[in-house]
Amino acid sequence: MSDKIVSEKIALVTGANRGLGFGTAAALGKLGYKVLMTGRTLAKVEEVAENLKREGMDIECYQCDVTNDEVVKKLAGVIRERWGHLEVLVNNAGVLLEATDPTKSDNASFLKVDPQVVLKSLNANSVGPLRMIQNFAPLMQVKNFGRIVNVSSGMGQLSDMEGKFPGYRMSKTALNALTVLVSKELAGTNIKVNAICPGWVKTDMGGPSATRTLSEGVNGIVWAATLADNGPTGGYFRDGEPIPW
Repeated sequence: MSDKIVSEKIALVTGANRGLGFGTAAALGKLGYKVLMTGRTLAKVEEVAENLKREGMDIECYQCDVTNDEVVKKLAGVIRERWGHLEVLVNNAGVLLEATDPTKSDNASFLKVDPQVVLKSLNANSVGPLRMIQNFAPLMQVKNFGRIVNVSSGMGQLSDMEGKFPGYRMSKTALNALTVLVSKELAGTNIKVNAICPGWVKTDMGGPSATRTLSEGVNGIVWAATLADNGPTGGYFRDGEPIPW
C-alpha cells in the first residue's frame, strides 16, 4: 500500500445515484475526498458519476444494497483490501414506501398500512445503516478517525410527531436511536456519529413541492461529514444546529 493511498481521505456514500446522495458525493469530491459512490444498481451510479469524473473528482463506483448482509460485508472486504481504512460514511440510502398521493392518503395511515411495508422500511432505513456501521466502523478504528452521518428526517422526531407514514416515521426514529447508541459505544474515540435532518428537499423522494433546494439539504450533511476533532457526536442537527429529538 503506497504512502499516497494511506494519506487519502476516503468517503463512502450510500444511495449516491441521485438526490441527496449524489449531491453529497459531489460536494465531498470538490473538497478533495476520494468518494466511493454506491447504489443498488451499479450502472445507475456509474452513469451519474461520469459527470463528476469529468470535473476532475476522484470517484469510484460500487454496487451496495444496504438490506443485504453479504453484499455489505463483501464491499467492506474490498475496501479493506484496497485501502485498509475509511474516513467518512454517509448513510443516505433510504426508502419511503407508503403512498404519497394525497388522494390515497389512507394507505399511509397506521390503520391501513401493510405491516410488511413497515418491516421493509425498518430494514432499509434503520437496520441498513446498522449493517454499514458494523462493517465500516472497524475501518475507521484503524486510524482512530471517522465521521458517520446518518441522514434522518424531521418526520422521525418524537417531539413533533404527526400521523401517517408509520413505516418511514418509525424507521427514522429508530435511526436516531441508533445514532445515540453508536456514539455511546464509540465515546472516547475520534469517530463521531450524528443524525442529520436535511429538511424537505426537492428530490425524487421529496417531490417538487418541497421547500428546500438540494444544496441546502446537502450542506448540513457535509458539515457533519467534515467535523473538526472537537465537533459534536451523538447529536441530531439541521443546518449545523441541534434540533429536538
